[in-house]
Amino acid sequence: MHPTRLIAIPVARAVLVALAVMSAPLLASAQTVQPSPNGRPVAVSAESALVVDPEGRVLFAKNAEEERPPASLVKLMTLYLAYEDLDRGKVDIEEPVQVSHYAALTPKYRMGLRAGASVPLRVLLEGVAIASANDAATALAERLSGDEATFVERMNAKARDLALTATRFANAHGLPDPSQRSSAHDLAVLIMRLLQDYPDSRILLGGQTFVFNGRVYVRHIPLFNDPVGVQALKTGFTREAGYNLAVSAWRGSQQFVMIVLGARTRALSFLDAKKLLHYAFVETGLEPAPDERARPGPKKPVRARRAAASR
Repeated sequence: MHPTRLIAIPVARAVLVALAVMSAPLLASAQTVQPSPNGRPVAVSAESALVVDPEGRVLFAKNAEEERPPASLVKLMTLYLAYEDLDRGKVDIEEPVQVSHYAALTPKYRMGLRAGASVPLRVLLEGVAIASANDAATALAERLSGDEATFVERMNAKARDLALTATRFANAHGLPDPSQRSSAHDLAVLIMRLLQDYPDSRILLGGQTFVFNGRVYVRHIPLFNDPVGVQALKTGFTREAGYNLAVSAWRGSQQFVMIVLGARTRALSFLDAKKLLHYAFVETGLEPAPDERARPGPKKPVRARRAAASR
């Protein structure tokens, strides 16, 4: 699983700004979508998608309740439980975590943890959120709950607490398992609750750089630049799942949440996401509709154009 492409160059992080609070129950009827007020149809190629506006109104839904493999979006729950333990004082952000043989052997994509090595918990969090490293997710799970199986029990218990009725976890990282499933609806609730309950997670999920063993990596994700406002993002990919995205974007202090599941290619997942976010901003009046944008002025007469060309 290799949801992000990384190269070794330094990049600065975005500054944390105010979080708009959104409540999970607002997504209870994710499949009930009202016709667009602007009458603008929108279509995506992904198997499943959901967009929610700052008021909790569903702006777009396609198979939002359908159960699908979440791939690395599973790591949103891994991060949630890590922040829960940090908040309760059960772990410290800078404490060293010893990497087990089991964690070091977790299949790709990995950050190259070695058995017996000691790694700060902060680095494991960055590895999970930014590099989407499976070995980091396993090492984090073992530190938080003793072993991965016990941690998965916690993941499923928290899913029940958050009313994620279509979600069942089987591991801490998202590698394929026939029993591991979620939905666009549930994943939208999960990322909203993560950002709402633990605002510091927004810095991690908005991070584009990751440092480990003296190397600085950057993930190239066009959504961080277009449309403007994307500040928290998690990718996921397996052959079974396709390309998945969980995104939170802000315009001013207003938070939009979008999930894209089952895109056929990485490029298509970003294209679907860009299209849906622009659509959402237009629907809520934060961005002009395409036909309302500045149009070119009247064409010059043919003679005038020819005269100008001859100068």
